[in-house]
Amino acid sequence: MATPPSPAPEPLGPGEPVLAVDVGGTDMKAALVDASGRLVEVLRRPTPLDGDRTGEAVVEAVARLADGFRDRHPDVTPAAAGLLVPGHVDDDAGVGVFAENLGWRDFPFRDRAEAALHLPVSFSHDVRGAGEAEHRLGAAAPYRDVVVMAIGTGIAGAVFIDGRLYTGGGMAGEMGHSRVADGPRCACGGIGCLEAVASAAAIARRYNARTGASLPGAREVLERAEAGDPDARAVWDSALDALALDLSHTVALLAPEAIVIGGGLAQAGPALFEPLRERLDGILTFHRRPALLPASIGENAGLIGAALRARDLLGAPAVQAAS
Repeated sequence: MATPPSPAPEPLGPGEPVLAVDVGGTDMKAALVDASGRLVEVLRRPTPLDGDRTGEAVVEAVARLADGFRDRHPDVTPAAAGLLVPGHVDDDAGVGVFAENLGWRDFPFRDRAEAALHLPVSFSHDVRGAGEAEHRLGAAAPYRDVVVMAIGTGIAGAVFIDGRLYTGGGMAGEMGHSRVADGPRCACGGIGCLEAVASAAAIARRYNARTGASLPGAREVLERAEAGDPDARAVWDSALDALALDLSHTVALLAPEAIVIGGGLAQAGPALFEPLRERLDGILTFHRRPALLPASIGENAGLIGAALRARDLLGAPAVQAAS
């Protein structure tokens, strides 16, 4: 009988136990990470939406999740926490400056979370956190100059220059809010933002508006496009055109060695990457052609990134993938 393969090592490796929380526009995920780097338990809950109290409600929900972990896993005591949220985030100040879809402005997440959890808290943007995981442990690890882009409900990127995360005071990586078309209007108030044209949510929304259908997501639009639906093909192709244009601006400005794409839309695989690569190549001239790669950490990239950042607070050495 063949010997079963050894289990894969935990991606985080040994270190202090920590709590990791990744808040999204629809759901929030939380994980308890033990000293071996194992995600002992992962929970998903709806993000509590409460108008201008949403920030407070998120912190209260995080405290309840931490209490539940403590009750169920009394042998794992976190020494720090990592918290990620969407929107405009000032990492250094610990403030959620603005989230157009969630209702908070200038909310002091780090201070409130530290008071609620009685732990030191690392605070950052959800895509920057996931980008940290990809850069230390995933597809972006071989590169010093790389952009990790997430295309889901929204679009944003984590920018790494010479191996360091560049935040621009919380404003860097807002790729979804660069103008690539003459419409439609974006939730941020802009016209023709990439996020309003090519996010997974926008692709479904634009197809439904065009046809009167009620498809739930971009996957169904792609299925119709591949089956010969001309409206679906037009919407999908225009999204690819917008993405390629936006990436060409990124390449012209930063000359990254690679662009790593994750999020829901990346699950389209070759149907996204092959035509996107062709379109980008057709726009670029003398520029360095970046490798265009799918993210590799998976759906828990944000939690892994939050855990890495929490351990960083405690002076743990940064975990890096082997070169």
